[in-house]
Amino acid sequence: MAALIAKAAGGDRIIDLLFHLPESYLDRSARPTIRTARPGTVATLAVEVVRHERPGNSRQPWRIIVRDDTGTAELVFFKFTREAQTPPGTKLLVSGKLDLFNGRLTMPHPDHLVPADQAERIPVVEPVWPLTAGLWPRQVAGGLAQALDLLPDFPEWQDKALLARERWPGFREALRAVQAPAERAPDPRLRARLAYDELLAGQVALGLIRGRVRQRQGQPLVGGATMRAEALRRFGFRLTPSQERALREIDGDLSSDRRMLRLLQGDVGSGKTLVATLAMLRAVEAGKQAALMAPTEVLAKQHHRTLSRLCQVPVALLTGAIKGKERARLLRGLKDGSIQIVVGTHALFQDAVEYGDLALAVIDEQHRFGVNQRLTLGAKGERTDVLVMTATPIPRTLLLTQWGEMDVSRLTDKPAGRQPIRTTLHALGNMPTVLDGITRKLDEGAQVYWVCPLVAESEALDVAAAEDRYADLRGRFGDRVGLAHGQQTAEVRDAALAAFARGDVRLLVATTVVEVGVDVPEATVMVIEHAERFGLSQLHQLRGRVGRGSEASFCLLLHEDWVNETARRRLTLLRDTDDGFVIADEDFRLRGSGDALGTRQAGLPGYKLADALEHENLLHMANRDAAVLLSRDPKLESERGQAVRWLLRLFERTAAMRTLAAG
Repeated sequence: MAALIAKAAGGDRIIDLLFHLPESYLDRSARPTIRTARPGTVATLAVEVVRHERPGNSRQPWRIIVRDDTGTAELVFFKFTREAQTPPGTKLLVSGKLDLFNGRLTMPHPDHLVPADQAERIPVVEPVWPLTAGLWPRQVAGGLAQALDLLPDFPEWQDKALLARERWPGFREALRAVQAPAERAPDPRLRARLAYDELLAGQVALGLIRGRVRQRQGQPLVGGATMRAEALRRFGFRLTPSQERALREIDGDLSSDRRMLRLLQGDVGSGKTLVATLAMLRAVEAGKQAALMAPTEVLAKQHHRTLSRLCQVPVALLTGAIKGKERARLLRGLKDGSIQIVVGTHALFQDAVEYGDLALAVIDEQHRFGVNQRLTLGAKGERTDVLVMTATPIPRTLLLTQWGEMDVSRLTDKPAGRQPIRTTLHALGNMPTVLDGITRKLDEGAQVYWVCPLVAESEALDVAAAEDRYADLRGRFGDRVGLAHGQQTAEVRDAALAAFARGDVRLLVATTVVEVGVDVPEATVMVIEHAERFGLSQLHQLRGRVGRGSEASFCLLLHEDWVNETARRRLTLLRDTDDGFVIADEDFRLRGSGDALGTRQAGLPGYKLADALEHENLLHMANRDAAVLLSRDPKLESERGQAVRWLLRLFERTAAMRTLAAG
């Protein structure tokens, strides 16, 4: 039974069971007579056994006919072994959901069946916990009853004024009331108290780690601005106000004697790569090295082309595909420092790669690498500054949880010369009209992306696959159509993308492999088939593949002829705004956040008691509370600080505890 409970609770410790909260509650307080009982409700009946009707074969149920002063009813069991304990005349209390069958009131498989004088065995309010196959509610209830008895009375870690304002009880009282309510479903304030405890533990932990990161010794990077000025001249446009602001924030970090750990968050087309390039040139002008890591070879090559165009010094490219003498030459240049700027994939940080003096490491599309790789890059240098870039706008809620140890810079405006993208919605039933429009654009010389959700037809999902759509469009447009998807070999896929970039292919049918890292300014039309099946942020990313040049661009969202209200709201929001931060926040509310480690698909990552939507305001409260606490008591030595240490242990914030232990 312990193994089953551990599976349901997500861990084998007593605290995992205590934190396995009910998803709802059953109210068993209704005690009607048989005549007044209503089918479809949960009720507790006081009855007397009339007779047993044994099944005639294995497919029939066991029935017990029962009565009270107002009428008769049936208890229905698919398996019954207590005939000897319930002979005719036995007085019982039975509780369960009522039904109506052949005009007679029935209770299929009662949840509780006890002697009439043992009413205390039926709870008035019964928690409903998430279960796993083979586990019964009474087993969880029994385990929790013992676990709650073991729960100590911790010192109070919450601010007294906050407890009074929110009318929150103590932690132990709240947990007991949520897991074993006495006479009514618990007040939502009790859940809020527990959620806030968990959120505060997370924010204090991040605050401690952030403080430790900021204490790490860095190296001030001081140099001229000649290379930067030349890069801007080659770029041909002035920096936008938000680019200037982000660069000032980055320069402040680079000139300080503490190591930089900064997230550069910019919407599609906001110019993150230019800001990163200027930061890397500062390292070069200080006589150091800089490296930029991209998640794919395609994106690494694109960055290499961009940096080679903007920088006066040679820019090296290191990927897994580079072998032999060329690789050996690159490794020598990185080790002796003669290569000052390098762009690449994960290959940049393999053990065999050594740097002479790596001062700045830039990671692009960090979410594709995973949380544990965030600081791997910085470990390659003595005191390496780290700049993380993402084109995926991050909801405010996640900035406080998953990226909480980092400083954040945001790029909020588009570079000069970019045209807005006109987004329109089209039912799939209007496909002939859509194809006529695409024909006109191709005849005008435009380049078009056509994105499909699947590579091949799925029996489970009746959606157009990339390969089938490619065959259809090639039949209509001939050699002007290309195909790129994730199940092709890298060589075939890269060749298709390169042909599209050169203009040899005018219409590229693809899956989401074009979501990031494909930069074709001449492409002005994006068609997304079955748009209702994509996430909002993903749709926004795909839309950002067009509108990268000076020509007007279009995004056509094709959807089923009938979509539900939620899907229609999402697509309408995308049509009406191109603000990636607004879209990201809405996407988070609609879909949940997933987990950076890939273990959960919804809710706040790494949290058991807090819910992303219900407790978002509490997260912001906890963030402010933790900041004030740590500013007054950075080592948690006060009376409240000592109590908060218990809180960190309780919620397994071990990294923060190690930070405390290290001073």
